[in-house]
Amino acid sequence: MEQNNYLGTEKVGILLKQFAIPCIFSLIISCLYNIVDQIFVGNGVGYLGNAATGVIFPITVIGWGVSLFFGDGAAADLSVSFGKNETQDIHTSVGNSMLGSFFCGLIIIAISYLWGDNLLRLIGATDANLSLAHDYGFIIYAMMPLALVQNTLASIIRADGSPRYAMCAMLVGAVINIIGDPVAIFALGLGIKGAAYATILGQFVSFIICISYLTRSRTFKISLKSFRPNAGILKRVMALGTSSFLTQLSIVIITVINNILLVKYGAVSVYGADIPLAAFVVIMKLFQIVLNIAIGIAAGAQPIVGYNYGAGKFDRVQELLKLIIKWTAIVCVICTVLFEAFPLLFIKMFGADGELYTQFAVLCLRIYLSLIIFTCVQKVCAIFLQSIGHAKAAAPLSVLRDVLLIAFSLIVPVFGGVTGIFWAAPIADIIAISITGIVMVRLWKALEQEKQKSQPETGGQTIQDSTPGVIITIAREHGTAGKQIGQLVAKGLNIPCYYKEMTAIAAKESGLASEFISNINSDENAVMRDLYLSTNVIQQAVIAQDKVIKKIAEAGSCVIVGRSADYVLRHKKNLVRIFIYAPKDYRTKKVMEMYGDTWEEGKKNIERSDAARAAYYRNISGRKWGDPHQYELCIDSSIGTQKCVDVIVKYISERSVS
Repeated sequence: MEQNNYLGTEKVGILLKQFAIPCIFSLIISCLYNIVDQIFVGNGVGYLGNAATGVIFPITVIGWGVSLFFGDGAAADLSVSFGKNETQDIHTSVGNSMLGSFFCGLIIIAISYLWGDNLLRLIGATDANLSLAHDYGFIIYAMMPLALVQNTLASIIRADGSPRYAMCAMLVGAVINIIGDPVAIFALGLGIKGAAYATILGQFVSFIICISYLTRSRTFKISLKSFRPNAGILKRVMALGTSSFLTQLSIVIITVINNILLVKYGAVSVYGADIPLAAFVVIMKLFQIVLNIAIGIAAGAQPIVGYNYGAGKFDRVQELLKLIIKWTAIVCVICTVLFEAFPLLFIKMFGADGELYTQFAVLCLRIYLSLIIFTCVQKVCAIFLQSIGHAKAAAPLSVLRDVLLIAFSLIVPVFGGVTGIFWAAPIADIIAISITGIVMVRLWKALEQEKQKSQPETGGQTIQDSTPGVIITIAREHGTAGKQIGQLVAKGLNIPCYYKEMTAIAAKESGLASEFISNINSDENAVMRDLYLSTNVIQQAVIAQDKVIKKIAEAGSCVIVGRSADYVLRHKKNLVRIFIYAPKDYRTKKVMEMYGDTWEEGKKNIERSDAARAAYYRNISGRKWGDPHQYELCIDSSIGTQKCVDVIVKYISERSVS
């Protein structure tokens, strides 16, 4: 509660600085391994070495994406579980995530070794750089399972409240790599193999440091049973980590397609196949540094933006948006000026092997990074939308520039040759920022409207005292009159009934807006529902609501309708879980009576609402909504509302007597 007040009252500029700087630093450290290798390989082996590491890059990004898939998912699950004060399963979430990363690492090893050089040729290796890519990659592959576990643990350690430990673990590995590269490449004369050995040594040390943390973790204790596969928990973790994985997957697709195109069009140009490939690798490293700073600003702001949006403090949300874009733009303007004014300086950092290579690399750096400000602003806007739970808009925008880049990379070189691949970036940037601008202007207007109509919460709802006794939870299909049945049961038993009242109480307790909490399991985001439910702001609302449900249950006997209360209160001994269902035709008629829908509209509303409830239940529990094995009583409400009430009241009475 104190943390929430802090996010809602402290100056947004101070908050952004506190949250964004560590995030930026962590992201920069995470990309140091590959960048450092590029610098020393470029100077020690030449541009063919850079081209070779560029060939291996998509494979390492797939590994990185998998580690975030499990790591960010487990971190989010840990944070949510801790917020709900449900820490008993955290160790299983951590253990299963580590196991998932490890086995995915083994799969990557198996595919990479068995497919061998054919895989390397498929993703862009040429005759000139194939042996170098082979030497580098076949060493990097060996550490993949442990490197993935280390990255997964880094996310978990940060969520466990030890971000400095995670940062130090990554920093130590990066420093070892930085020192090891020149020693192995130059002093020991190992060439590109030396760069690979230095990388896996740094990764191994980071792995040992992260594994050591498990003996001192704050919110969980790992044991052998933590690694026992649990499908429900693993599904929940994977749902929460999907967004991170998709982001990395788009990088892989872009890199592979560009590698193939650069080799194809470079081979028929004066530059040959390897110069364009090597130049692209160097340019992408510079691009990655700037983009990571921008993403760090936006990602660091996520909890601040999410809380204030959920609390209905739209003026602070607008101020945060302006600050995020402002600082992103400042960073990008400075970098653009440096890239355009001193391109040769940056190219030479990674080695300048021949005039033809230098000439091409300088030209393409100026082209590709000319509108990086548009790239970064577009990406941070997508992250901002995700922060406020607008996954329906955030997901398409997050990949918009990438999709356009792929499309224009395929089209422009047909007319412009190999340099056309680099011209595809600014063209994609212009279109992507234009579309994003339209979306953000609409969002700004919507925030203005929300400010105008937002009213202070009345706070009139309170938890009612009740006698000790049975807690009845009612889950129901849409159109079964489940709410009405719950209210009548409560009246018959002379105990309180909670439905909409829960959201008002949760709003009062958490500082979030009641309308926002009420809509967290709405059916509007059908396609992007899982991503929507995994956003930080939605998880805050889930935590607030679950805490209130537990408080209500502690106050005494009551009826609670909906909100997955049967799962939230699953450890209560005096709990009776009821599920109300009915034939679809019966429910359609009920919906038509209640809302004035046509037959077709009623059917669609039932499908959407049931799907939304099922997704919400799956998101917080990992279980299937409506499974009869999870309830003490399942009733077909088509027998009549009053008959349902009579059955439930009789069941409760007989249960109490027995």
